[in-house]
Amino acid sequence: MKTLFVCFMALTLLTGCQTALESIRADLEEAWPFKRQEVIERVEPEFKFRTISLGSPVFIRIFKKPAVLEFWIQEDGSERYALYKKFPICKYSGDLGPKLYEGDKQSPEGFYQVSSQSMNPNSQYYLSFNIGFPNKYDQSLGRTGSLIMVHGGCESIGCYAMTDAVIEEIYTIVDLAHSNGQQAVPVHIFPFPMTKTNIMAQGTTPWRPFWQNLKTGYDYFEMTKRPPEVFFENGRYLFGANSKILND
Repeated sequence: MKTLFVCFMALTLLTGCQTALESIRADLEEAWPFKRQEVIERVEPEFKFRTISLGSPVFIRIFKKPAVLEFWIQEDGSERYALYKKFPICKYSGDLGPKLYEGDKQSPEGFYQVSSQSMNPNSQYYLSFNIGFPNKYDQSLGRTGSLIMVHGGCESIGCYAMTDAVIEEIYTIVDLAHSNGQQAVPVHIFPFPMTKTNIMAQGTTPWRPFWQNLKTGYDYFEMTKRPPEVFFENGRYLFGANSKILND
């Protein structure tokens, strides 16, 4: 596997967080340094006797504390999502709070989306997908940065590193959702579970208004188990109609 991986590195010159992505969707079985079907067969038993199916729409929530990625899948015949698994995050960069500028070595917080064009099977970090930072909200506040990924390995320069074994599973299921018609996978990133207690426990912080804003979207999913439509206006995220679209 390592020899094959090095060959792909030489051919593609793609470097995860640090270089430009290319959309490589043809001949995935030949391109990936692992067998996609083997991953599918390995995870299929996880779906037995459950109300979720491989290929259904997916939703990702990331919490810096306690360093967990929650993977949700839409229930069969419903608009509600059920928790598939919680994956430990091997490493992220910086502290609690949003990413502000290129090179601050800070992992972002906020509401993002992953399209099929954001998937990178030839990443330096084994497999990766670009979360789309900065989004329109970030740009409206002058925040800068690029190529922020969820990827394999256990190194981070602003990204969320999941280890190779974990990213295989996440990447494959996200790709299946794209293949079955999900245009964009929501990725919601929070400093911690957005309860009043957790926010108050941070004491005096300049990020409290920002976190209160994030909490509105967090609460919507907690109540409905459906990812909200996310918009932005006047330096705030909004969760409803009649506002500028966040991702277009």
